[in-house]
Amino acid sequence: MSQQPGEEIQRISTSLQHTALAHPMRQRLLFALSARPSTISRLAAQLGANKGSVSHHLGVLCGAGLVQDAGTRRVRGGTEKYYRRTAERLLVAEPQAEGTAALLGAIAQELERSPADHLLSVRHIRLSPAKAARLAEALAALVDETEEDPEGEPVHGLLVTLYQQAGA
Repeated sequence: MSQQPGEEIQRISTSLQHTALAHPMRQRLLFALSARPSTISRLAAQLGANKGSVSHHLGVLCGAGLVQDAGTRRVRGGTEKYYRRTAERLLVAEPQAEGTAALLGAIAQELERSPADHLLSVRHIRLSPAKAARLAEALAALVDETEEDPEGEPVHGLLVTLYQQAGA
């Protein structure tokens, strides 16, 4: 599934895409590339990883159609290759346990490296299906309607989920 640069939403549906999302480093690379295209060297420095690992995981993401070549630039006698996400957002209609675990693992790593205080709150509440639907709608609207500040301001991660406990 090929996406053009700048498309807003990419649907995750193939086993190759699910496999690519099933590793915390690949999730973190997608986080890092959400702001702007970047090089292997910059991504390695930003994520505290080695270039070989970053290169490998970018290859997997490219192979799955989640990241693509964003051009090159000549620098001091060499060439830097840039990568970018194929879409601003990923829509995983049928999440798989491995991808969800990798996502949560990547977020845990991001929280550990965060230079600022963060909010992590888990709450279980009883809600009717109608109330749960209204809450999900309100949370989605809050996330979608939050206006971003201009370039230069810190990037903040946001994870919002509402799920019904199994057997509850």
